[in-house]
Amino acid sequence: MHTLLFLCARRLVGHHPTTRQVLEVVPKKLYTVLFRAAFLDERPLALQDLVETWPFPVLSFQGLLDHPGHGGEPQPFLGEKPSKLCVQAVILAVVASLRRELEEPCGDTRENRCHLKVLDMTGLQDDDTDRGPEWMSLWSCTVALAKACLEVSKHHRGCLKRHSKWRRGPSGASVVVPQPLGVEVHTDLFVNGTSFNVLRDALQTAGPLRLRCRDFHAEELPVSSIVALLELLEPTGVRRVDLRFNNLGLTGLCSVLPHLAPFTGLRSLRLPYSNVNVRRASAEAGLRCLATQLERLMSLKELNLGSSRLSGKLRQLLGNLQSPLESLELAACFLLPSDFTFLSRSIHAPALKKLDLSGHNFSQNLLQHLLQLLEVTSTSLLHLDLMECHLTDASLESLLPVLCRCSHLRCLGLFGNPISTLGLKTLVQKTVVLLDLNLVVYPFPLDCYTLEPPWRLSSLPFEEAVDKERFAALAEELGKILGSSGRSHVVWTTSLCRHGALDYFSL
Repeated sequence: MHTLLFLCARRLVGHHPTTRQVLEVVPKKLYTVLFRAAFLDERPLALQDLVETWPFPVLSFQGLLDHPGHGGEPQPFLGEKPSKLCVQAVILAVVASLRRELEEPCGDTRENRCHLKVLDMTGLQDDDTDRGPEWMSLWSCTVALAKACLEVSKHHRGCLKRHSKWRRGPSGASVVVPQPLGVEVHTDLFVNGTSFNVLRDALQTAGPLRLRCRDFHAEELPVSSIVALLELLEPTGVRRVDLRFNNLGLTGLCSVLPHLAPFTGLRSLRLPYSNVNVRRASAEAGLRCLATQLERLMSLKELNLGSSRLSGKLRQLLGNLQSPLESLELAACFLLPSDFTFLSRSIHAPALKKLDLSGHNFSQNLLQHLLQLLEVTSTSLLHLDLMECHLTDASLESLLPVLCRCSHLRCLGLFGNPISTLGLKTLVQKTVVLLDLNLVVYPFPLDCYTLEPPWRLSSLPFEEAVDKERFAALAEELGKILGSSGRSHVVWTTSLCRHGALDYFSL
C-alpha cells in the first residue's frame, strides 16, 4: 500500500509543466520519492527534470526503486522490466547536464544545478532481448550508454576547440579552464557482434561520461574481440564475466582467461556453450591450462561450465582451487561416477548454495552418487536444478528422503522429468517440511499427455502435448494440498520464465 506522500508525488509528476517549477523550491529529500513516482508511472519528461537538477552525488536505481519487504529483504518497486522511455530519459538527462557544464566551463552557480557524480544502473536490466520494444533490455541499454559516452566526448572536444581562443590571458600565460562535472555510470554490459564497435569505442574514449562495468556479458564474439573489451574494462568493480555461445573451445578459453587476472573481485565466471570437449586429441594440454587459469581467480565463487563435455575430468579442473565454490552449474556435462565421487569429497560440496546437474541420466547407476552428493551439500544448498534428468517416480522416491534434509532449500527445478501425477502429489506432500522452499519448477506429469511425451517427439513443445483440462485439475489439487499444509504461498509452476530470474547473487 502506497503512502500519502507517494500518492502526492504521483499527482505532482503527472503534471509535467508544474514539475519543473516545483523543483526550484522542493526540499532535496523529496527528490527520491518523486523519482520513484515518475519511474513507476512512466513519466519521462518529469524524470529528465529530476535528473538534470539531481541534488545528490549518487543516483542508484536499485536503491531508489526497491523497498523493504517482509524480513527486510529488498522487493522490486517496479514491475519485472524497466520502461525503455524512462531509462532513455535518465540517460538523456545526464547527457544534457554534462553538455550544459561543458558550455559553461566556469560552472553553473544556480542552487538547482545537477550534482550527480555516480549513476548506478546495475541490476536494472537482464540479458533478455525478447521482452518487446517497450522494455529496455541489457543489450539496448549498453548501446544507449555507449552512444551517450561518445556524444558527450565529441561535444567535449568541440567545446575545447571553441574555448581555445580565450585559453591564454593578456600576458600569454595559460589560463586554467575548470573541468566539467564528470559522471561515472556503474552498469552491467551485454555485447555481441552488432554492438561490439560502439562499445569498444566508448570504452576507449576518455570523456566526462565514463562506463564502469559490474557484470560483463559477451555473446557470439571471437577471442580477439572478447580480449579487446576485457582489456578496456576498469578492473575494480567487475564481479561477473559471462561468455556464452562464443564457441571458444579449450584453446580460446586459454587465450581469454589470463586477461581476467586483473579482476581481483571476480566472483562469477560463466562459460556455458563454450564448445569444450575433453575427448578431443588436443584436450589434455588445454585442460591443464584452463585448470591453472581457474586456480588464479582467487575470489571465484560461481562457475558455470554448462554443456561442456567434461567426462572424468572434474578433479583435474577443480581439484586445485584454493577456496570452495558456492555455485556450480554442470548441466549436460556428461559426468561420470568418478566426477561425482570427486565432487562429494571436495572442498566445494559442503559450501555449495547452488547446484545445477540438469541433463544427466539419474535413472540408473548415477542416482546413488547423486544421493551421496546431496547428503554433503544438504546443510548449505539453496538452489537445486535436476531438470531433464530422467527422474521417474521410483528414483524420486529414493531422492526425497535426502532432498527433505536440504532444510534451507529455496528453489527446486525438476522440469522435463517423466514423473506421474501420483509422483507429483507425493513430492508436494513430502516437501512441505522445507520451510524455506518458495519456488518449484515441476514437469507436466506423464499421465497428462495426450500424445507421446516431447522428449520422445523432440520437435513438439511440451505444452502442446498436454491435456489442458486434466492438467488444470491437477494444478488445482496441488494447490489444495499446499493450502491445507499452510504452504499456499509457495510457487509451483511449469514455467521456466520464473526460474530464469534466479541468480547466484540473489541467494
